[in-house]
Amino acid sequence: FPLQLKAQSQGSSEELRCLQLINQQPEGSNLEELISNQSCLKLASTIKAYVAMVSLGLPAPFVLFFAEAQRSYLNTSEGQVPPKTHGKPSAHLTLRPQSLAQDGDSKHFGNLSQSCRHAIARWEDSTIHSHLQNITYRDGRLRVNQAGKYYVYSQIYFRYPSDRASTRVSVPQLVQCINWKTSYSQPILLLKGVGTKCWAPEADYGLHALYQGGLFELKAGDELFVSVSSLAINYNDAAASYFGAFRLDL
Repeated sequence: FPLQLKAQSQGSSEELRCLQLINQQPEGSNLEELISNQSCLKLASTIKAYVAMVSLGLPAPFVLFFAEAQRSYLNTSEGQVPPKTHGKPSAHLTLRPQSLAQDGDSKHFGNLSQSCRHAIARWEDSTIHSHLQNITYRDGRLRVNQAGKYYVYSQIYFRYPSDRASTRVSVPQLVQCINWKTSYSQPILLLKGVGTKCWAPEADYGLHALYQGGLFELKAGDELFVSVSSLAINYNDAAASYFGAFRLDL
């Protein structure tokens, strides 16, 4: 169980009483009606959210990040919220419509793998689906400001339209790469996901999502960006196409 309550921590007695109160509630109870203490209700809500994440089978790094965030909250005195500027570095970007005219701009990202040589230069960083905290975003790149171990991830939703007027002679190879730019002149390929799909000729669209993620040691000043096999078939669905990273204290 990730929520470790230390007896010497300020407010720990209140947290223990809260846990006892939660434990006494019958299964399926409405916590909002039974618990009037807002601090206790917030703790109950975080426990409920954690259990839901585990039950959904989300990737372990996401659950670990959630647990770390809750430890930080429980070790904070009641009524005191750590300033956002002191929060752990994290970023989650969502895909914006790509301009094919930007295709030639990939040279600004350096020499990329031929199979995914089209860098994605347009991400949303300030919408309801996206955020930045202690990581800088500019022109398709995430720049790390604090050194450490980072979980880096991306998913691209490919939407390939069929051409009923002609026979499809080849099936497109779907490739997604996460690239790492250090002080060296050329980027380093960190992760590569590949999919070759055979869709039914009568289908209006072929849909496929490629997800990948991994843990890497990064230094301040390092940059991350995503490149793909084609910008034309990327589908800018905020819930399906995204790119992000967050630091883990391991």
